[in-house]
Amino acid sequence: MLQCMNQLRPARPEDITALSALIRRSGLGLSVPFYSAEQAAAMTEYVFGVDSQLVEDQTYFVIECAGLARACGGWSRRRTLFGGDQTKSGPDPWLVPGEEPARIRAFFVEPGHARQGLGRQLMAASLHAARAAGFTAMELAATLPGVPLYKAGGFQAVEHFAITLPAPAPHTGTLSVPLVRMHRHL
Repeated sequence: MLQCMNQLRPARPEDITALSALIRRSGLGLSVPFYSAEQAAAMTEYVFGVDSQLVEDQTYFVIECAGLARACGGWSRRRTLFGGDQTKSGPDPWLVPGEEPARIRAFFVEPGHARQGLGRQLMAASLHAARAAGFTAMELAATLPGVPLYKAGGFQAVEHFAITLPAPAPHTGTLSVPLVRMHRHL
């Protein structure tokens, strides 16, 4: 059997539907044992998703193998720290390179391809592009499953916090989901 060569490229608008499905599988499949099933479902429904502005900015990447998306994610020169289109309201202004940290935006990997270096590949491309754009630091809001990857990539935890989300159906009420703000100098 031939090994497929992974290819990283900027995501395109026509990729969004496939990437959204990949994000859902990744969010639900890789969150255990870090989050409860309800927390993973709430994050997947209310937070995780493609930020189409990043696709337009060409700072969101997809890694493909044989034409199939295996991983996606990227970085941003915009103020939003995390979340897909469903979390945004209003304008998303530019950050100032050299004065403000660029953002790493969530990386998602197909569950069957986890722990094969795809997250590291996305991180390397993001760090390189942010440096080339004049940024001297990066920050992110890591989910608990992402913390080990980001630590291995040189990020340090600067704040532990939680977001409150609606409980996914059929549950009612809200639930708290812990995240970690992390920072790295470039």
